Amino acid sequence: MTSKNMNLQNKPFLLAPAGKDYLWGGNRLNSDFHKNIDLAPLAETWECSTHPDGPSIVASGRHQGMTLNQVITQHPEYLGSHPVTVMSSCSQDPQAKICELPVLVKLIDAAQSLSVQVHPDDDFAKTHENGSLGKTEMWYVLDAKPNAHLIYGFNRDMDEQLLLDSLAHGTIEKYLQKVPVQKDDMFFIEAGTVHAIGAGVLLAEVQENSNLTYRLFDYERRDKNGQKRPLHIENAMQVLNYKSSNAPRQPIRVLRYRPGYASELLCLCKYFQVERLLINTAPPNAPDCSTTEHSFQILLCVEGEGVLLTETEVLESQEDAPSAETETLPFIKGSCVFLPADSAPTRIQGKATLLRISC
Repeated sequence: MTSKNMNLQNKPFLLAPAGKDYLWGGNRLNSDFHKNIDLAPLAETWECSTHPDGPSIVASGRHQGMTLNQVITQHPEYLGSHPVTVMSSCSQDPQAKICELPVLVKLIDAAQSLSVQVHPDDDFAKTHENGSLGKTEMWYVLDAKPNAHLIYGFNRDMDEQLLLDSLAHGTIEKYLQKVPVQKDDMFFIEAGTVHAIGAGVLLAEVQENSNLTYRLFDYERRDKNGQKRPLHIENAMQVLNYKSSNAPRQPIRVLRYRPGYASELLCLCKYFQVERLLINTAPPNAPDCSTTEHSFQILLCVEGEGVLLTETEVLESQEDAPSAETETLPFIKGSCVFLPADSAPTRIQGKATLLRISC
């Protein structure tokens, strides 16, 4: 069964997220997704992250306890050969290199509406934000309350003066395009698009590895210290798209059925690929989910539970030929699993819905 181009040491491992207590957050990431993070509110969990503002921690296997940054820096081969891989200098040691993921995966619980905001593209971020990446992102809606919506662009062509006037007089909302959302919707948010997640929306976000957000409007809210959160109007005006946006329509999605599971492509762009997997298997019909040398994979379980079955090499003694055994890695709703590139042969079984992210 073992393929010669698979490394039996490159085994999947669980990740523990960093949590964020932004003022608009709720409590569903703890109550529904078993995060057990002592933050209230719990607005975001950075499920798979090497970003310095919130790195993930390895929660199983031989790298347990290390940050994902540390693991990938020690094992850059885990990223694969895809050209999107990011290398940046380590600030503590200019001669060293630190490897980072090109993507960041989050869960977001918006009990209140997020600020009206925009993200820069790669060129602007590189020039004006110390070489950072820009932020193009994708949202997959996990749940939405009745009448929930998001903001996607403007409902008419704008210019700088009209925008400034609307911000000064608090009338910006009448120029924003509101889009109804429901569970299972998908939205692609290019850098430069003015946007916001509305109250009552729970979603998974896949984005470039960046934490650059320029706020335009924040509903005059104050944080726990009574302070208004900073706005970034000057930078936002340099990067946003002033043209009206067509209302985003849900793309045609085709479920492809195979023994034990079905899959559909949610998003494919130059930064990442996201698929939805519907697993319904039992032994011995566990489908293969191994990676190739091209890219790592991230599996985020959004419903159900299951187990990954990984073939590993066992050497009883120096005189014995190696034999294979199977390691199990259980996962539940809310679990995030990292599969290194060129992985050991790995199969998946259970009854679950997962997002599979790769480059």
